[in-house]
Amino acid sequence: MPYSPPGMHLLKGAIDCHVHCAPHLNGRSVNAFEAVRQAAAAGMRAIGIMCNFQNSSGLAALCNDELGHLGVHAFGGLIMQPTAGGVTLEAAKAAIGYGYGPGTGARFVSLPTHHTRHVATAEGRSPAFLETTFWVPPSGKVPDPVPAIMELCAEKDVVFDCGHVSGREAVALAEEAKRRGVTRLRSHGSRFTAEEIQAVVALGGYVELSFFILTHATQVGLTHVDEEKHRITVSATIQDFTPKLRAAGDRAIVSTDAGVFLLPPPVEAFREYLLLLQSEGFTDAELRRMSAANPAALFGLPE
Repeated sequence: MPYSPPGMHLLKGAIDCHVHCAPHLNGRSVNAFEAVRQAAAAGMRAIGIMCNFQNSSGLAALCNDELGHLGVHAFGGLIMQPTAGGVTLEAAKAAIGYGYGPGTGARFVSLPTHHTRHVATAEGRSPAFLETTFWVPPSGKVPDPVPAIMELCAEKDVVFDCGHVSGREAVALAEEAKRRGVTRLRSHGSRFTAEEIQAVVALGGYVELSFFILTHATQVGLTHVDEEKHRITVSATIQDFTPKLRAAGDRAIVSTDAGVFLLPPPVEAFREYLLLLQSEGFTDAELRRMSAANPAALFGLPE
């Protein structure tokens, strides 16, 4: 008989908008085609492919071209790390147009993940490295060319992603994004306070909390932005996540941030995560909203 562990029904129609599959510099549990096939076998609706080293929209377009008949939509985008062109308007424009024609380019443009002052400080990077990283200074003034990138995202109707910044910076970015006409905003809230999350949501943003931070993979140094390996120094328990997801309310999103070889494949990681959330008292309807309805609304995914 086929193996059907508890919680598989929670994956029906789900969208994991944060998958790091191969190719990559770190070892991966699945390549992009395998990630799509496994999602289809679980009855999922879509996956979002993310990469710290390159624009993933072309890879997502290739998945849809080859495996679209399976019923899982893949989408990608750009994390503006130095290796992917950095925080430039030119890189964002190229990513949005990169695919197989209209509608197949980047569905998100993200500020850096591991090339932010916030994360680099937590990783213990050198002062010289910190000077090269992205940040929003205490004044709250969002540096150029980010406002222009926000306006591009608003014009092209794609997600502007705050990247891995502090809660204070995310609020400042959300304020600027609203001024620039952005209607699709994602922030990653595992390190935010409940008050910061509420502020981002009040400004129209969605707040995503990913499974990776809850796992043993945080104990191992990995390559995220260059050849140096660094650990994620902030780990958490599901009990830490619960009040943050409650604070995000109707704008909460859950994802896996899985794909690294240390973790189960993304589909299995998503099942485990949703069961953990269920054990914290989230209803099936709440889980459906966080894992399916909200990511579909944020990314404007096709029916």
